[in-house]
Amino acid sequence: MTLSSTLGPVRTTVPRITSAPNVTSTYSSLLKTVRDAGLLRRTRGYYVAVMAALTVALAGCVTGFILLGDTWYQLLIAGALGIILTQFAFLAHEASHRQVLESGPANDKLGRFLAAGVVGISYAWWMTKHTRHHGNPNQVGKDPDIEKDTISFQEKDAAERTGFLALITRKQGYLFFPLLTLEGLNLHGRSLQTLFAKGKVEGRFIELGLITFRMLAYIAVIFWALPLGMAFAFIGVQMAVFGVYMGASFAPNHKGMPQIAEGVKLDFLRKQVLTSRNIKGGAGMNIFMGGLNFQIEHHLFPNMPRPHLAAARAIVKEHCRDQDILYTETTLTRSYAIVIDYLNRVGLSARDPFDCPAAQRFRRR
Repeated sequence: MTLSSTLGPVRTTVPRITSAPNVTSTYSSLLKTVRDAGLLRRTRGYYVAVMAALTVALAGCVTGFILLGDTWYQLLIAGALGIILTQFAFLAHEASHRQVLESGPANDKLGRFLAAGVVGISYAWWMTKHTRHHGNPNQVGKDPDIEKDTISFQEKDAAERTGFLALITRKQGYLFFPLLTLEGLNLHGRSLQTLFAKGKVEGRFIELGLITFRMLAYIAVIFWALPLGMAFAFIGVQMAVFGVYMGASFAPNHKGMPQIAEGVKLDFLRKQVLTSRNIKGGAGMNIFMGGLNFQIEHHLFPNMPRPHLAAARAIVKEHCRDQDILYTETTLTRSYAIVIDYLNRVGLSARDPFDCPAAQRFRRR
């Protein structure tokens, strides 16, 4: 395997996997070890407890909203609601991976209700996008999570930016977290775009009904109970907290990790491990990130319940050490620093060629 730091005239900001090693995959033996340890068994009691805790927390927010009345302290309720909805989104994500219940249809029903009915985003859109990501993480041309968006994740995309977008892209690392305040709007917008698009969409009308009812009820209650300006502020804070929390939980997992060049085929084990990053922090981090802190194990065993990921980590880490496969984990703050630096380096491709000090003398006076 070749990890190169340069590709042509443009500097690559992360190692690029440009060829596959001629090795025999040992994933089947790793999977057998994990299965024999009972780590793929469902943990219904755990998820019942999590669901109950989140339901109580949501009820607490509603109670606080009613009791506080017309006061700017309502923005604290809005922030708490953004956090709780993100936690519900984590549960919907786990249901989509068949981690919660035994049967696939039951998980889909739960996931669709949580995503569309509680969080307000399309389960069908998420399933399509996230399935593509899991199949080809950080693979150029295949992973939707590194495709061109407001943020550029590849130099070639950054280099195509012009005007105001180019200005943002040059400092996109520093702007990443501020831009996440708009991610909630982006997720809701993408969901509706998918549900109104042509072609087959699984559960289209169920999701449209759930999302529409939730949205109308939510907006009606907020604007009925609060003055106009405070109502807008409440929704703005809730959406901002939701967007930042979602983005801050998913971003550390792959951003800044090696990207697989287009057309390169790696064995499943190396493809998932080499492109993923774990976050240290124990049980508290597991709750905060909804199990996404064990990203390597999650990608290797997508249907593994959250409570078993920590035990799987020890098995996977030892296996990777025996197979000489790089296993990456770091702290949350360090991962954010890596992501910011990586995005800023990619953003340099959007610079004006005359930004180079050596070229300043060629500017017209």
